[in-house]
Amino acid sequence: MVMLKTTIEMDKAVNILKLLGDKTRLTMMKLMDDHACCVCEFVEIFQMSQPAISQHLRKLKDLGLVEEERKGQWIFYSVNKNNEYYSFIKDILDQLPSQNDKIKELEEKGTRIFCC
Repeated sequence: MVMLKTTIEMDKAVNILKLLGDKTRLTMMKLMDDHACCVCEFVEIFQMSQPAISQHLRKLKDLGLVEEERKGQWIFYSVNKNNEYYSFIKDILDQLPSQNDKIKELEEKGTRIFCC
């Protein structure tokens, strides 16, 4: 996949960086860059309430950084790779350690399958 580098407006960069300045949201973005996740999985991973997780996702969605896809009764969230600022975000996410262990832990507990 070839990503074109775009110049980002300072105000937009500030808004994105403010959102990603929260450890939970940054970790969520790293996870969603590789895996579509549902709210219940984030509740399990972060040991937070469903409303708190939904609030984090809403903030990311409001800037168009995250997209959702309904599968049956479940809604799965992933990074919106078509967002015009994805290359800016991808550069940040690529610098972070993998969070795949969190997904693997869900799979080992059997809590990943409940949403599928």
